[in-house]
Amino acid sequence: MRKLMVYNTMSLNGVYQSPFYVDEDADGGFTDGGWANPYLDNTAMEWFVDNVCRAGGFLFGRRTYEIFAAHWPSAPDDQQVLAEPMNRLPKYVASTTLTEPLKWQNSTLLPRDTANAVRRLKRDDGSDLRIIGSAQLLNTLIQHDLVDEFHLMIDPVIVGGGKHLFTDNGQLSRLRLVDSTATTTGAIIATYTPAGA
Repeated sequence: MRKLMVYNTMSLNGVYQSPFYVDEDADGGFTDGGWANPYLDNTAMEWFVDNVCRAGGFLFGRRTYEIFAAHWPSAPDDQQVLAEPMNRLPKYVASTTLTEPLKWQNSTLLPRDTANAVRRLKRDDGSDLRIIGSAQLLNTLIQHDLVDEFHLMIDPVIVGGGKHLFTDNGQLSRLRLVDSTATTTGAIIATYTPAGA
């Protein structure tokens, strides 16, 4: 059985919206895009590349999928180390509005019962699955105890607005720190697993 792992960059106060580009995700009038760029050092870049290249596939919500599908198929040469696996590997999309066939290569629309669809994907053979961005989908999967690991790059910045990775759903979820690394820019790359009841 393969694991489902979360990979995200977030601010100290939990914002994950538009970390790398000004116009990456301006939803809700967000104007602080690119806030994570000052914290990208060699350690952070190696972390990103390693985790994308080792994925067995990616899970996306509709919004993150559309942002990525607009960027990665035509990414510039200096981003091909990430673009190649992003384009080649399977992508599974949770959406009630998109229809197949999806335009980005190797993309499949998940059935509407997302939790059961993800359970089936986890039972398949292969490398572990990654979920990037996709907070609404992520929080649904957390509620169904389907996330095995959280890999987070927590940047030393407080972003005054934007979408938060973890929603206020009234659920208490305890985590256990299993690994951490400090970057040269003051960001923390941390791995957590669910700690149980």
